Amino acid sequence: MRLAVANGTALEVDDQGPTSADAVLLVMGLGMQLIAWPDELVQRLRAHGFRVIRFDNRDAGLSQGFEHLGQPNLAAAALRLAMRLPVASPYPLSAMAEDTLGLIDALGLKRVHLVGASMGGMIAQHLAARHPQRVASLGLIMTTSGARHLPQPGWDVRLKLMSRPDGSDPEAVVAHLVRVMHTIGSPGYPPDPDRLRQRLRASVARAWRPDGTARQLAAVVADGDRRALLPLITAPTLVIHGEADPLVPVAAGRELARLIAGAESDFIPGMGHDLPLPLLNRIADALAANARRAA
Repeated sequence: MRLAVANGTALEVDDQGPTSADAVLLVMGLGMQLIAWPDELVQRLRAHGFRVIRFDNRDAGLSQGFEHLGQPNLAAAALRLAMRLPVASPYPLSAMAEDTLGLIDALGLKRVHLVGASMGGMIAQHLAARHPQRVASLGLIMTTSGARHLPQPGWDVRLKLMSRPDGSDPEAVVAHLVRVMHTIGSPGYPPDPDRLRQRLRASVARAWRPDGTARQLAAVVADGDRRALLPLITAPTLVIHGEADPLVPVAAGRELARLIAGAESDFIPGMGHDLPLPLLNRIADALAANARRAA
């Protein structure tokens, strides 16, 4: 892994596979690190012949933080959103898309097969719409246009996500994250408890940055409705969404598939808001097939 300067922001990058191969660029979701893309998914994509690039978004993992911008008032942002008033954020989601474009430039790539999960899918919508010449194909996993009419997560899910760890020590943080993942994860594909805890321990040991997550969340809330961007997306697009997603209900994925011209879709029964181990080959194979449509 190494740091790359993109859009003036230092981003931690994991770059695997031959540099001569077509590149798949993976953009992760809210508060998540590049290691949240499972190694098994990366290896399956590499087996399809791709160069696979993961990175930490700004304010996450080992990438540059924006502590100087302060801590957003998320309660006030939620109230303004409910009142249909503009929401301010320390930086816009479009700036995170410009980070991603800057990384493509920093790596000397002309085009990439762009894949975004959750918030990463929102970032990918901005990039694919505003810089279509740089996106060969687009994969949108468990994400949304942000339209207000779409179903929202239940209050039980919201309360669990807004809860805090019972302490500041790493094991308390891990226990908190285990509860969150059980709340939003896939009921049809429950994770092995030891594997889940091991992955979360590795994540917390690498970085735990709740203030950065809050700034990212403010950017998501402030971004609002992206439906105006969707007709501008020309890359072959694949929408992957779990039918049991409690955080971003599947109606959001169905809308994306309907509004993006030529989009294909895979709506998966039993899948929630995570990347279950038994589904990784299916997801990687579908992304590879979509990338081939760009040829």
